[in-house]
Amino acid sequence: GGCFWCVESDFEHLDGVIEAVSGYTGGHTKDPSYKDTSAGGTGHAEAVRVEYDASRITYEQLLDAFWRSIDPTVANRQFCDQGSQYRSGIFVSDARQRLAAEASLRELERTKPFDSEIYTEIEDATTFYEAEEYHQDYAKKNPIRYNLYRRGCGRDRRLQEIWGNEE
Repeated sequence: GGCFWCVESDFEHLDGVIEAVSGYTGGHTKDPSYKDTSAGGTGHAEAVRVEYDASRITYEQLLDAFWRSIDPTVANRQFCDQGSQYRSGIFVSDARQRLAAEASLRELERTKPFDSEIYTEIEDATTFYEAEEYHQDYAKKNPIRYNLYRRGCGRDRRLQEIWGNEE
């Protein structure tokens, strides 16, 4: 979903999410750093691993929240961040998750409130590398910088245009 700070923060606000962890996945470099990943040379995407209580929130509800927290109409970017490291993707762990993710994509294609093509990928999960500690819970640890970044990047404004989300 682009910047992992924003995705992590969005998921941590959901009832039933136990923890969201920023990291990197989907690439070819072992143990990538932020510096290498943000430069675009690792093949990894900034990603968030979500741990949740299935008795309080379902995987399908997490998928719905994901779709409405991203701009699925752009390839290899999200908001002001550009490059394949900011691509939107759903990294599935098993066949059940793949079926649910593919069903959510089909439903979005059927009901989407926009005319554009959907570029979000559904990929098999590969090794997830946790991002450096200073990236974890960035919105909580650095609220002023985080909010300046999020607003300056136009994330909420664009989400409002696409989904009608409240800013």
